[in-house]
Amino acid sequence: MAKNTYKSFVRKLRSKDFIARYFMLLVSAFIIAINYNVFLLHNDIVAGGLSGIAIVLKNQIEPSTLIFCGNIVLLTLAFFLLGKKYFKDAVIGALLVPLIIRFTSPLVPYILEYVHFDNIIITLLISGILDGLGYGLLYKYGFSSGGSDIVNAILAKYLKVPTGRANLLTNSLIIGIAAIKLGLTKMIYGIIIIYIGSLLIDRIMIGISDSKLFFVHTNNIDKVKDFIITELNCGVTLLDAKGGYLKDKKEIIMCVVPNKDYIFFKEVLLQVDPSVFFVISDCYEVSGGVKRERLPFI
Repeated sequence: MAKNTYKSFVRKLRSKDFIARYFMLLVSAFIIAINYNVFLLHNDIVAGGLSGIAIVLKNQIEPSTLIFCGNIVLLTLAFFLLGKKYFKDAVIGALLVPLIIRFTSPLVPYILEYVHFDNIIITLLISGILDGLGYGLLYKYGFSSGGSDIVNAILAKYLKVPTGRANLLTNSLIIGIAAIKLGLTKMIYGIIIIYIGSLLIDRIMIGISDSKLFFVHTNNIDKVKDFIITELNCGVTLLDAKGGYLKDKKEIIMCVVPNKDYIFFKEVLLQVDPSVFFVISDCYEVSGGVKRERLPFI
């Protein structure tokens, strides 16, 4: 695809979902702000990032002001070190989130009348869910909250550190600093929220696997294939393959099965051919074709 054609395609795709994207940006920023003001800032829980530093220093400078000013500095670095494209993708979210944190802070006393929990476990659970929901939606629609996201991108580009490891390093450093000032218990609370949030971010970004993808190798391929098609009423695709060691040519069966049926499906394959070899992986999306909700006899 030509470069100009590719750019045109991307612009068309983004303009098509323009209203939806920016609506979800506002929703995600609002969720992040409410979680930050009501659960994190109010309870002095640091869950990493520039917002975590703002909690540690909240007695010296108003948190939303620190986040806003810190993001301006980091966006400037991003412009020169990461390029205009990264800057354009990051700038709106990085500036909007601290502004909404500031504008929603007066609502905290009213919200706490209804969502104040004596049980810290409930507080951590709700905060982790809101954290994952807010940031998951933000990332899914192509925005960034700035802060440690920019730092991680710079580390990944110039120090050749994987983004996941860079994220772990920066958040560990921030939480470690928070532990010195706020105590070990608060540090553990922050780790729990980060863990819950990261699980939910993955689910929002990638989706929930509702099927299993089977790659099946068998010496009785016709028998297994016919059984899957005629008895299980599932579609199959045959893939040409070549053994890496013996260099022998063979066919691999590819088949998608609903999660609730995959264990039974696996046992059926072993009954049809006890020597069958298969690989099973999560299948997050199936588009086109005929998708079976259940095996016909379940």
